[in-house]
Amino acid sequence: MGPCISSPARTISVRHARQRAKHADHNCRRSQNLKPVSVLKDLSGDNIQDRYEFGREMGRGEFGVTHRVVDRRSGETLACKKIAKSKLRTDIDVEDVRREVDIMRHLPPHPNIVRFREAYEDKEAVYLVMELCEGGELFDKIVAKGHYTERAAVYVTKTIIEIVKVCHEHGVIHRDLKPENFLFADASENSSIKAIDFGLSIFFEPGQRFSEIVGSPYYMAPEVLRRNYGPECDVWSAGVILYILLCGVPPFWAETEEGIAHAIVRSEIDFSRDPWPKVSEEAKDLVRNMLEPNPYSRLTVQEVLEHPWIQNAHMVSNVSLGENVRTRIKQFSLMNKFKKRVLRVVADNLSGDLIDDIKEMFDMMDTDKNGNLTFDELKDGLHKMGHAVPESDVHMLMDAADFDGNGMLNCEEFVTMSVHLRRISSDEHLAQAFEYFDKNKSGYIEFEELQEALVKEGLAPNNNQDIQDIMFDVDLDKDGRISYEEFKAMMKTGMNWKMASRQYSRAMLNALSMRMFNNKSGQLV
Repeated sequence: MGPCISSPARTISVRHARQRAKHADHNCRRSQNLKPVSVLKDLSGDNIQDRYEFGREMGRGEFGVTHRVVDRRSGETLACKKIAKSKLRTDIDVEDVRREVDIMRHLPPHPNIVRFREAYEDKEAVYLVMELCEGGELFDKIVAKGHYTERAAVYVTKTIIEIVKVCHEHGVIHRDLKPENFLFADASENSSIKAIDFGLSIFFEPGQRFSEIVGSPYYMAPEVLRRNYGPECDVWSAGVILYILLCGVPPFWAETEEGIAHAIVRSEIDFSRDPWPKVSEEAKDLVRNMLEPNPYSRLTVQEVLEHPWIQNAHMVSNVSLGENVRTRIKQFSLMNKFKKRVLRVVADNLSGDLIDDIKEMFDMMDTDKNGNLTFDELKDGLHKMGHAVPESDVHMLMDAADFDGNGMLNCEEFVTMSVHLRRISSDEHLAQAFEYFDKNKSGYIEFEELQEALVKEGLAPNNNQDIQDIMFDVDLDKDGRISYEEFKAMMKTGMNWKMASRQYSRAMLNALSMRMFNNKSGQLV
């Protein structure tokens, strides 16, 4: 569809524009004031600084920042995820945080599940204190090894499935199994893997089905896209991880979010490319049966654990799968991190004027001045601003942005929608991000500039080969540097779905699913 939100021409007087912005800002605050002040129950306190000394930042996600902290009483080093309340824009966001804490408290102590300690809350944020994991992400540890084998893949897969088994036995579907959600406890050779993120997990009863679309695109089961799923979706996600472990790339890929969704539904698995001819038939059989599109024919968790490839892990080939597999996994992991860093630069550069413009647009479209946009007001407003948007796309925008499901957009929903659309599709904001990396203003991101950015951010070790891998992937004309057009192509390939915020991607995926499937039959339309 392309960018369908842009700043209107400045034809209104400054005074009039300020009045409109003030009116829209009031509506935003009114919406925000409806949010609960308190998020969690059963807190350890409201002043976490009294108990813990905060250290360096360890990671940053959509809602929270994780810090290394030290218990002032015991001297124990732990991790604390700080979730800013300003990021919790909807009741769904708040409920996600509550449920995450409830699930972490509910799951039993397990060597492969991060241990939850306690929770604090103040006016600004929620704080989750938990076990510290310093061994790095799953893929990072794998690619750091000089000798990567099928046997290494089988042990990782067995651990992930054992984690899933514990979750399911205690009435929890994870719903977001992906490599980023598994950390190693420490940097030792035999360090244990820990599942760390239960932000999208949910409690379930036997036979219960769910329709809410959540998760990460590469790892999402077809029945999730059909909005009718149960715990079987976790086996599928683990199967995708296994596929990547064995060959270095995801099994289902396309240039657009809708293309990826169709590839998942078709579920055509490629075992022809390198290194699959070197992979054992037992491993391929397990992949095939974990990625069975029919959830009722898919292997259960127990059947995966009883599969010969898993049962005979000690006998699986310990011969290297080849340097290409390690390189691909490394590329896949680093590229995702680089794209996320670019989007952070874009977000950091959004100006107050931009937000004011969006609020001004909202007020112009809100013709009855009731603080909400109806479908007709959104459609008419877009047309008045010169955007001939088809009704089907306006419906998609409404479905995607209407977080509270009342059939209208309030100011906050409209601003959120507009900012996300601009982050992904605006050439202006991508150009700002490009300039951030192009330190010498040559018009290209060169090897040294890319290396400096990734190493400084802790996204990659100081390793020339890692940087060369990304350069090779992005540098389409192979002149040894990244032009703006190549940078833009990298950011727009498969990005809308993958990199959108959790709340926005839920709504967008739901709209995509509605377009793809018949509501009642679940068949492609």
